[in-house]
Amino acid sequence: MYNWNIQWSMTGRGASSVSERKITIPNILTFLRILAIPFFLYYLLLPDAISRFIALAIFVGASLTDFLDGFLARRLKMETKLGRFLDPLADKFLVIATLIAFLFLDDQIPLWMVLVIIARDFLITFMRYLAIRRGYELKTTRLAKTKTAFQMLSIVLILMILVVRSSIPDMERVYTQGILEGKTKTAIATEHLQEAWTSLKSQTITETPDGRKVFARFVPYFLMYITAVVTLLSGVRYIYSNYQIFLPPYTSRQMAIKKDPDKSNE
Repeated sequence: MYNWNIQWSMTGRGASSVSERKITIPNILTFLRILAIPFFLYYLLLPDAISRFIALAIFVGASLTDFLDGFLARRLKMETKLGRFLDPLADKFLVIATLIAFLFLDDQIPLWMVLVIIARDFLITFMRYLAIRRGYELKTTRLAKTKTAFQMLSIVLILMILVVRSSIPDMERVYTQGILEGKTKTAIATEHLQEAWTSLKSQTITETPDGRKVFARFVPYFLMYITAVVTLLSGVRYIYSNYQIFLPPYTSRQMAIKKDPDKSNE
């Protein structure tokens, strides 16, 4: 029978490690993050503000477990191969599910932006799979970490805007109307950005109900635009930093020579 107890074994250096067949606290947090996704989507897709606020709270809580499981894994020396693979996968499931939901909830979000983010995540997941098969350690770039932080921040801000929109019953779908008039989403977002800037300069943005809505008409678009661009750049950088994963496999001696050319004379 499978042993569900958390157990430690001493390594040669006296450090604690966890058997790959044991359930660890960080891995439990990762599983909980995955299990939270259906509940998050359920509340997000409900139209009232309270339900979407609950969805926002679930997302923030899931994001905090992402930080916590990594911290505990390093602090308590509970890192496992399963955790290294499953932790980023759980993040991708949560982000992709959220972005797909945004396509149905907000007509500002273009499909191409979501596809760029999803394609990048699938590619990185494939690279992680190859790395596990070949015994490589992939390099994580600073741009990738920046992408993750900005991506999570953007999603939280968009969720907050969705909560506010749910409390405004007469929030019109200006993008649908603009597209029917032959405008692009970029043009529509830019128009509302200029409108907000003009209102700010004239200090009239809070004087009318329409002025208070103007930020909700362009902020999600530009947040997603910047996120898509940063995601694309981080994907290119990630491939450049780990391109060896796509090269033909080497023998152990060839790998040793690549790391230490002096061994070629042995």
